[in-house]
Amino acid sequence: MDLTPYLESLRADLAAAAAPAGPETVRAAELLGHSLEASARLALLEALSDAAAEITTRLPGASVEVRLRGRDADLVVNQHTAEPPVPPAPPVPPPAPDGDLTRLTLRMPESLKTHVEQTAAAEGISVNAWLVRAVTQAVNVPAPPPFPTGGRSSKRISGFFQA
Repeated sequence: MDLTPYLESLRADLAAAAAPAGPETVRAAELLGHSLEASARLALLEALSDAAAEITTRLPGASVEVRLRGRDADLVVNQHTAEPPVPPAPPVPPPAPDGDLTRLTLRMPESLKTHVEQTAAAEGISVNAWLVRAVTQAVNVPAPPPFPTGGRSSKRISGFFQA
């Protein structure tokens, strides 16, 4: 979007308002119009940026950006594809009671032990049963994929910044 026609219209309106006062006032209005161009251009860009931000808040799954190319401003709409929701993990079955049992000594901070005891009590099970269930869930969950080691990520983040 070329902002120049809007700025020229503003400059012409200022000159027209000064015309009845005489040639000296017209000349002052022309000088004022040229010196205000940068401020007016910045004000228009701020208005476009605010409009883009407001439109973004009302568009589900999309965002609007103002991009500058030279002295021109472009409004760009980015569509965001929603990631499919991850299905919840099926509940972990309790360990089979017919297997051999073994004793394990576990050391943890006192505050964590207190938290585990409170959580197990809230669920109405023993600390041992709670820990066995937590360990079973931890070993049955597939490991997350490793982070990429090089190159750029395929995920794109976009948004806006307001100063």
